[in-house]
Amino acid sequence: MNICAFLSAADLDDRYTRPAREFAELLGKGGHTLVWGGSDVGLMKVVADGVQEAGGRLVGVSVEFLAAKARPGADEMVVARDLAERKALLLAKADAVVVMVGGTGTLDEATEILELKKHGKTDKPVVLLNTAGFYDGLREQFLRMDAEGFLPVPLTDLVFFAEEPVGALAYLEESTGTV
Repeated sequence: MNICAFLSAADLDDRYTRPAREFAELLGKGGHTLVWGGSDVGLMKVVADGVQEAGGRLVGVSVEFLAAKARPGADEMVVARDLAERKALLLAKADAVVVMVGGTGTLDEATEILELKKHGKTDKPVVLLNTAGFYDGLREQFLRMDAEGFLPVPLTDLVFFAEEPVGALAYLEESTGTV
C-alpha cells in the first residue's frame, strides 16, 4: 500500500519523534511505501529514515522552492511547481493517508483530503495520528461541526482518530483490505 503521510518538517522533541518513528517502522516492516513531502529534515527525515531502515520504499514529492531539502536516495522523487500541484501529486500516488503532527501546511493538506472525501471525490481512508493529544482540539472542533450539521456526511466516514501508531496502521490496512 502507498501511504501518504502529511507531517511537519520541523525538528521536534521525543514525544513526537518516537511515535512517528514507530509508525514508520511498522509501515516499512509491513512492506508499504511512504509517500511524503520529500524533505530530508525534521520529522519528515525521522519518518523517511524509519521506513527505509525497515525495508519500505520512499516516494517523495517536493516543491521547487524546497528542492534543496529533498532527500537523496529516495526510490522516487518528483518536484512539483507549487504547493497545490504537490498536494495533488501526493494524493494521486497514495492509497491511504495518515496525518501526523504538523503546522499550517499539514493542516491545509489534511483539510483538503477531508474536503475531497466529503464531496465524494475520493474514498481513500484517512487517519489522524493524535500523538500526545496533539489533535484533541481539532477533534473537538470536528465533533462540533458534525453535531451542528456542518458536515453532510458523518465524521466517522471522513476520518479515524488513532492514539497510537499501531492503531493507525491497522485502520489503514483494514480499510484497504491489505491486512
